[in-house]
Amino acid sequence: MHRPIGILDSGVGGLSVLREIRRALPYENIVYIGDSARCPYGPKPADEIRDRVFAITDRLLAMDAKLIVIACNSATIAAVEALRAHYPVPFAGMEPAVKPAAARTKSGVIAVLATEASVAGEKFHRLVSTHARGVRVITRPCPEFVSLVEAGETDTPAVREAVARILPPLLEAGADTLVLGCTHFPFLRKAIEDFAGPSVSVIDTGEAVARRVKSLLSSDATQAGEAGEPGKVSLLTTGDLGRWSELAPRLCPELADATLAHIDID
Repeated sequence: MHRPIGILDSGVGGLSVLREIRRALPYENIVYIGDSARCPYGPKPADEIRDRVFAITDRLLAMDAKLIVIACNSATIAAVEALRAHYPVPFAGMEPAVKPAAARTKSGVIAVLATEASVAGEKFHRLVSTHARGVRVITRPCPEFVSLVEAGETDTPAVREAVARILPPLLEAGADTLVLGCTHFPFLRKAIEDFAGPSVSVIDTGEAVARRVKSLLSSDATQAGEAGEPGKVSLLTTGDLGRWSELAPRLCPELADATLAHIDID
């Protein structure tokens, strides 16, 4: 049996990343832990996020995960460097797609829609100073977007009202490229694109992370072969299992064959 890829997130947002990894690596087994009992991570202190991510990583490694994807921008900012220093397995993290956004903008203004933790601290500022010189970068924390997705709302009046409240100041400031700096936000992409219009580019990092995972596994002798049955997907939540049973197939119909279970992580 092939060792699984482990994925962790604060809730259901990382399913947008799992979806891309499944498309790129359909024969890999995947174990996903969504920490909905502690969601959202964004407003929490960095040390609290880091402790939680370490605890979930321990559980994924106990399941023999060969690689772990931190499918959460806030968790990546808070913990990925410490994780890489502490554990022998490879980690793939998330970071807002500032580099491709800076290359794409024509107005010289990009906006990063994120959580509080994703745009706080040295790591994000290094990203901007390295890849967005000469470009104005506007950051806009959107914790309500996380709450909407966790409630299963992706294209409802409440979503469109939130988008209509958040985007105008960014567009009025000249932003022609929007970065989805949280893995929950791709589920709101249609509402965002509809409001912003065709002249505004919207970028997320799910596909790039899937390519990174594939690259990390390319020399791994335990990588699943390109034949046989599709890999199995296990979705575990620290939150309400009944809610997840409704949410997961609604957000990702292609995961209808995944198994779901509750997990306690202290």
